[in-house]
Amino acid sequence: MILFCTLKLGYQYHQAAIANLCFVGASMLMPVLVGWAAELINGRTKIIYICTFLHFAGTVMLPVVAFPFEDFYIDKHHIAHTLDKKHQTLLFYIGLIMAAIGIGGIRSIVCPFSAYGLQNYRQKELMSFFNWFYWLVNVNCLVVFLGISYIQQSVAKNLGFLIPFVSVIMALITIHMAHNELIYQPAKGGSLMTTVGVFLNAIRMCCVHYRHVGGHVPSWLDRAKEHYGGRYSEYHVENTKVLMKLLPLFTLQIVYRICLTQVPAGFFIQSMNSNLSVNGILLPIAAMKIISIIPLIIITPCLESVNAYLTFKCGCGLRPSTSIVCGQIGAALSLLVAGVYEINRKWFPLVEQTLSGKVLLVSSMSCLHLAPQYVLLGLADALVAPACSVITFGLAPSRIRGICMAVMTLFQALGCFTGAMLIAVTFLLSEGDWYPGNLSDGHLEKFFFMLGSMALLNSMLLWRISPRYDHLEETNDPGLCPSPLEEKLILHEKSLQYYETFLDWPSTFAPVETTL
Repeated sequence: MILFCTLKLGYQYHQAAIANLCFVGASMLMPVLVGWAAELINGRTKIIYICTFLHFAGTVMLPVVAFPFEDFYIDKHHIAHTLDKKHQTLLFYIGLIMAAIGIGGIRSIVCPFSAYGLQNYRQKELMSFFNWFYWLVNVNCLVVFLGISYIQQSVAKNLGFLIPFVSVIMALITIHMAHNELIYQPAKGGSLMTTVGVFLNAIRMCCVHYRHVGGHVPSWLDRAKEHYGGRYSEYHVENTKVLMKLLPLFTLQIVYRICLTQVPAGFFIQSMNSNLSVNGILLPIAAMKIISIIPLIIITPCLESVNAYLTFKCGCGLRPSTSIVCGQIGAALSLLVAGVYEINRKWFPLVEQTLSGKVLLVSSMSCLHLAPQYVLLGLADALVAPACSVITFGLAPSRIRGICMAVMTLFQALGCFTGAMLIAVTFLLSEGDWYPGNLSDGHLEKFFFMLGSMALLNSMLLWRISPRYDHLEETNDPGLCPSPLEEKLILHEKSLQYYETFLDWPSTFAPVETTL
């Protein structure tokens, strides 16, 4: 996307990076919004078809925008008929928005996290599950980056956008054939609106003039309880307190997410301005992402072995909070190393390099010299992503686990948008020097050093609060389970639902046999 925005749409580097980060952020935000809409509308099957159609339409528009019309539509006067930049940009953004909405609907409804039967898993099993889950996701990314990047840059140029188009068609067919198994109906009892309502009601009860109603309370959220004049039961309020306990962890993930999104932004721009030719073969820019994926694929089995050894020797494996702190330090080091290599890159002489039919002046330093920063960021992601999911899933009550995972995704999307805003502010305040249009004339390394310093400070703050997330299985929070009366009511409700389901089950007998 960086390559297309800069070489085809004529964007400057900071504009291309902002557009890329906003698209990534929107793709993360949409599952939360579409999941909330599905909860209100109560038509999950219809929403999944609508979102799949939007994703289909969006992936159709992207090849249209990228199609080389000048190679096919030339009239007898030798005039090439192409889309002008205004219409091309408009179709490009419409396609991205539709694709983002479609991705959000598919991710939020088709097999969400609440579909996994992990309620009775202990911390060790949860850590193992999420390690291998993210391992499979990254193996998939490895195949995608290898295939699409090679086809897009070396074989069919801009027609590489057709691969997502074909993939969506296959996904649409699969969802239609197996929608009863793929579209999961989450358990009732916890909703995003209820959680937000607890927050708003507690704030209202703290601000109104009759604050004294209910007397002293242990926490400001307790004012939302019916016992203290609020509108919500103790069960809902206590569960919301658990989400409050997770908010500091989610907030400190924002800076880490900004660091992680430098791969498709600052790191790719740095690679574009390096020598991509290795032994006469021009590497696709997106192939640099593979360098960060390969360490992640390698380290996951190693982490499993280390956890098994520590569990056997000490009775407990590597704590998730420790993994997150180490991963965030690795992300900070990655940015600092990127700044050092950016200084080193500018010392090399310039050479000509052809990318997507355009000749660019780039540094003669090989792009493989940038591998350490990609490796460090890949190792950071291998440590942080599973551990953060384990803490969120382990602390959250079963009926609001989906909400907690959605809030975690919301903060990850916020990190992408914050990263885009940071690039825009840095460009304006430095007058283009810290995010230049020509890397040889600016100081991109200063942006990397600034972001790396922020990440180190963020790691220190996370280390200070990490002890509260160490013992996931020893929490005595009453919000983790409802009261005995509520348990009986929930069990009674399940019995009624089962009875109704049994009555609605289609009969295998003929009408006459049923009458008899």
